[in-house]
Amino acid sequence: MSDEPPGRPGRWALAEYADGSVRVCPLDERGRPAGPVTAEPDAAAAVRARPRVTRWVWRSTAALYPRVLAAGLRVERCYDVEAAEALLLGHEGSWGLPRSLSAGYARLRGLPVPEDPPPATAETAQPSLFAAGPVPLPAGADPLEALLLVYEGQLERAGLAVRPERMRLLLAAESAGTLVATEMGRSGLPWRADIHRELLTELLGERYPGAAEPRRLAELAERVSSAFGGGARVRPDLPADIIRAFSRAGITLSSTRAWELRAVDHPAVAPLLEYKRLYRIHTAHGWSWLRSWVRDGRFRTEYVPGGAPSGRWTTHGGGALQIPRAVRRAVVADPGWRLVVADADQLEPRVLAAISRDPGLMATAGGADDLYTALSLRGFSGDRAAAKLALLGAIYGQTSGEGLRHLADLRRRFPAAVACVDDAARAGEEGRLVRTWLGRTCPPGDPDARPGAPARARGRFTRNFIVQGSAAEWALLMLAALRALLRDMRAELVFFQHDEVVVHCPEEEAEAVAEAVRASGEAAGRLTFGTTPVRYPFSTAVVECYADAK
Repeated sequence: MSDEPPGRPGRWALAEYADGSVRVCPLDERGRPAGPVTAEPDAAAAVRARPRVTRWVWRSTAALYPRVLAAGLRVERCYDVEAAEALLLGHEGSWGLPRSLSAGYARLRGLPVPEDPPPATAETAQPSLFAAGPVPLPAGADPLEALLLVYEGQLERAGLAVRPERMRLLLAAESAGTLVATEMGRSGLPWRADIHRELLTELLGERYPGAAEPRRLAELAERVSSAFGGGARVRPDLPADIIRAFSRAGITLSSTRAWELRAVDHPAVAPLLEYKRLYRIHTAHGWSWLRSWVRDGRFRTEYVPGGAPSGRWTTHGGGALQIPRAVRRAVVADPGWRLVVADADQLEPRVLAAISRDPGLMATAGGADDLYTALSLRGFSGDRAAAKLALLGAIYGQTSGEGLRHLADLRRRFPAAVACVDDAARAGEEGRLVRTWLGRTCPPGDPDARPGAPARARGRFTRNFIVQGSAAEWALLMLAALRALLRDMRAELVFFQHDEVVVHCPEEEAEAVAEAVRASGEAAGRLTFGTTPVRYPFSTAVVECYADAK
């Protein structure tokens, strides 16, 4: 029997205790208890007993929600206190301080602030901060009381933000992202291990016993050494070896990056570039990767919402956000199912139009699906490449060459758009804080830094930060809207990176899913940036194999 109050319940707090039990209570609009505290054996039992709760307030989605999902339950909305603490600290100029519930409680009580657990690395794939057990509270502190105290304080701090309504939306969006991330980690991306093994043999050749390189890599390494002559072995996997070998041949290199090697006329370049391509596949998605990360026909990783300073997601382990095109051949839908692969078209330039409110650029971004073609017809004599170079140069800080000349043209035609990123760059160079549209704040600058290269580098970062970060906010709200629209379907979100989303669905649902993606993008645009002429179209493909999407 549920102890819910009459009507549609709103927010409920849920705090876990050392023995795995939880205590819950309803909350009022100020985040204070609005009813009795109830004990439950675990988080799943609490959610099962209260199916009509609209939002759960808890320490960490990644720590609690997997247990709820494992019980076959779903939460519609949540408020992740630790994710919110990170955003609020950043907004207050304290980016990177400990963000655990214990740290937030200690700050409010004037106690020593405990450090967060060290983040995992992709190599170790150890549990991250998001999935770690709670940092212990000070002796005598009650978990529910600590949760309520920190949550109430966060609501007050959000109200003091530069733009409170935007900050509240950002906190909600970040928490929604934690739900999507946890669900995607549980669903996993469909992955055919047999196809993966076949393509590895096709690309890399047979494996030798022990730690020796596969046949194809060994052959390419021999070709690289032979191309330099002299009988000495050159290790193509060691940049220092390659730079020394080219130096002996009278060629000076500053690095072994592909773009620099392609400018060199030497017989070692072709096999070296091929070696580098295949070596990346071998080390990042080879046989060892397959054993570690693919289970029961699914590739599962841990997504970390807001893992990058801009708010973009990262992952812990598996290289989920850098799946090479060749390896995508192993991503195959289940029989009778399809993959709906949707890539937001020219998202960052469209976001620049929305946040700058430049009338001309907004009108351009509200017209044809190809923004660069439309832009070229408005001021670049139909030269799409020049228009693209100019717009990306404005966002990323092109400082020389053709991009600089085209940027001057862009500045004349779309002054508000260029001024938006110019102002962000100037603020960054001066060491000031820069915020995205909803209020995510960049890391603070070095107060002791002198004018010069470091300041200019921070300016380039903040120039892009306001665009990339605002685009990440759009993406969070797009995912939240899409998740809601897919609720009554069998379709499941299985992959997301920056501006691309993949949904795995029965074939008969594919058309409805594609429409849901389109509707989610437009809804996210309105919710994030308000009513503007800007459109947010997707290039969408319905395929059986991920590699066929582009």
